[in-house]
Amino acid sequence: MTAPVSTTPFSTANQHALATILEASQTKSIIASRDIFDMSGIKLWARDMPVSTALQRKLLDRQLRNPLESCLMAEDGVTTATLVEALEALLARPTPLASLLKPRAAKLVQEAAHLPLHSVAQLLLTAGQASRPESFDHAMQAMALSGAVMLSHGCTAMELRMAMLGGLLHDLGEMYIDPRFGEADADGSLDFQSYQQLVVHPHVGHLLISQLTDYPKALAHAVAEHHERLDGSGYPHALKREAVSPLGRMLAVTEAALAALRLPKADMARASVALRVVPGEFDLTWVGRIADAARMEVPSADRPDLAEVQASMARLDAALQATQASAEALGLEAETDELKAALALALHLLGRLRTGWYASGLWSSEALAAQDAAEVALVEHELHYRLRAIERAALLRAGELPPADAQRLDLFCSGLRTATGH
Repeated sequence: MTAPVSTTPFSTANQHALATILEASQTKSIIASRDIFDMSGIKLWARDMPVSTALQRKLLDRQLRNPLESCLMAEDGVTTATLVEALEALLARPTPLASLLKPRAAKLVQEAAHLPLHSVAQLLLTAGQASRPESFDHAMQAMALSGAVMLSHGCTAMELRMAMLGGLLHDLGEMYIDPRFGEADADGSLDFQSYQQLVVHPHVGHLLISQLTDYPKALAHAVAEHHERLDGSGYPHALKREAVSPLGRMLAVTEAALAALRLPKADMARASVALRVVPGEFDLTWVGRIADAARMEVPSADRPDLAEVQASMARLDAALQATQASAEALGLEAETDELKAALALALHLLGRLRTGWYASGLWSSEALAAQDAAEVALVEHELHYRLRAIERAALLRAGELPPADAQRLDLFCSGLRTATGH
């Protein structure tokens, strides 16, 4: 496991970020922008020298006088022209985002040409583009979606640029964790131990922007908050309501929408359901823009069978009731406050999930009509997704437990996995 982030995370070179930069240096010109010294004053690397594996060896376990990121420069890296080119390519693709992006394409391209790129941000974006192209594409999608959502709300040029920068930079912290544990895999193959690595990336992103760049503090805070939820169910700090900044709320909607769109055959309707299934998670100011785009979509000709959807939802309902009952019973048996807190959180989240399900008006099989089947299927998929998230939230809250309580928590988690069909 990766060591916890220290209070001075950039005093040594992060192995994952450095590996990504070195890989990128095979196709990009990345050089030292100044001499690199360790804390004792020993010069490790001279200005204008290209980075190489020799630098990696010299940096091993060395405390640095200046953060490595502020000592390197990508000579032929990402520029505003690069961003404009990538944005235009994205806008030309037939993606689910098209209905929201294309009416605002001209303004988005115009502002992309004026985004300020700090040298550290430019270095890391360049490394990502060369070594992790899927992460760079995600950053471009987030930049475009954040900008489009902000434009649809009405904004100043500064607010628009902040929104686009937030989308572009929000996942920079992922470069500092093992690439096997990225967000693209978070809801599929990642086990809990791997997921623990992922949840630190908003905090690392905040530190990067606040300590190594001159971007506004509001931008750093928003990056830290892009996985927070207004009801306190997010990470890394479980912030609630007013504790989440306005820009952070918008980035949370952007990130959640794009996460939903990663799923096979996903469309804006799927993203809209993901944002609305649990009332109070997201700021409705921004959710409404996604929902509006979903309503503009042409309904799929492939409609799921109503009877099958009804039966599946009935099974899920029974599994949810059994899981809630199990959490309540295990809470009474719990020996530690940590397990009690974890089960209480799980019960709270399960209750909110059921509230959202009922609020949708789609939970009663008697009330369903054939035209509801597609939306009910989307709700079902989202409920399964949320149950996996509840398991991880409970495990994170519990931490290390003594054997008896660990066994109780495992029993509860087994019930959640049964409910999701895993």
